[in-house]
Amino acid sequence: MSNIVVPTLGESVVEARVARWLKKAGDRVEVGEPVVELETEKIDLEVSAEKSGVIASIARQEGDDVKIGELLAVVDENGAAAPAVSSAPAASAPAPTPAPAPASSGNGSAEAASEGRATPTARRMAKDNDVDLGTVQGSGAAGRVTKQDVQKALAPASAPTSNKIAPTRPSKIAPGSRTEERVRMSKRRQTIARRLVEAQHTAAMLTTFNEVDMTAVMALRERRKESFKKEFGVGLGIASFFVKSAIAALRAFPPLNAEIQGDEIVFKHYYDIGVAVGAEGGLVVPVIRDADKLSFAQIELAIRDFATRATDGTLTLEDLRGGTFTITNGGVFGSLMSTPILNPPQVGILGLHKIQDRAVPMNGQVVIRPMMYVALSYDHRIVDGREAVQFLVKIKDFVEDPARLLLEG
Repeated sequence: MSNIVVPTLGESVVEARVARWLKKAGDRVEVGEPVVELETEKIDLEVSAEKSGVIASIARQEGDDVKIGELLAVVDENGAAAPAVSSAPAASAPAPTPAPAPASSGNGSAEAASEGRATPTARRMAKDNDVDLGTVQGSGAAGRVTKQDVQKALAPASAPTSNKIAPTRPSKIAPGSRTEERVRMSKRRQTIARRLVEAQHTAAMLTTFNEVDMTAVMALRERRKESFKKEFGVGLGIASFFVKSAIAALRAFPPLNAEIQGDEIVFKHYYDIGVAVGAEGGLVVPVIRDADKLSFAQIELAIRDFATRATDGTLTLEDLRGGTFTITNGGVFGSLMSTPILNPPQVGILGLHKIQDRAVPMNGQVVIRPMMYVALSYDHRIVDGREAVQFLVKIKDFVEDPARLLLEG
């Protein structure tokens, strides 16, 4: 016998929830085959069998909260799989008239195969919307079915009157009805709620603002966008400019790249920059490690990869571990100004916002410029207001004159 237990879930993650069993008692499993899907506060992950055999028993049910090391299932390495239920009639009994088979019954094996090559998010969406995964063409790596593939399957058919769309709520609510729903929070949403409150209760958090003239960056992007894309296979966005500028500013103001541990300040002489991206179930912050050693193209490629994997549910716990400073961009959703909340134990977070043409005075004239408000939230326990303001001014200076990144960054 061998046990399947809740594995180590990564830094600071101690609990998970059984989201979905991929096997049932009596099923045969092979080494490395996914058996159960767990939902953690950061990502969903699959737990695989370490030994081949038959699932002898399942210890925890879907929806149960479990901790690291707890028993999930037992595998009998010498057991035989449960016999398949025969559909043939008994010899002594007259054969009944067969009932019409449902349209999807002939595709059971294809659907089962697709279940194994679909992301957890795609499987949940397919289950919630009665989509046969066997009919969905995968666009992910190695043909893996992603959330977008299921969404395409749910898109309206050629008939313009079709209203088949993916619901955004657990149940359909009649328009105008005065009803209520009670929906259990996901592990990720619970953690987001807890950490946001903790950040405000444990840190002396303040926010300072400035505005950045994006003219130089936008002009540079316009000049180089075609050659950059051709050479590196990725577009030149604004994120890499702010990552580079933030690193240069962090070097100038080390307390913003530090953290508090007890009565000590830990100054970090490396730059692991978290970039917040939206994902189903809440915001996640994958980390670009040693970002100071990367080129603009490498940073843009890393951000694109994170965004893609956040969408299709393939980020790993390692992607989200650690980080010394965070950048979040509410501007992609249209935010003009906000006060970002710290991502503990970090003591600084930079908020970017929507680029908007505004009238600004310049050399005695009023001109129209593409402007962005930027915000820095910081922990006043170790970062003084003067340092925070100067840090944000330095970022402004680098972005408004990108050539300084080559000379000073």
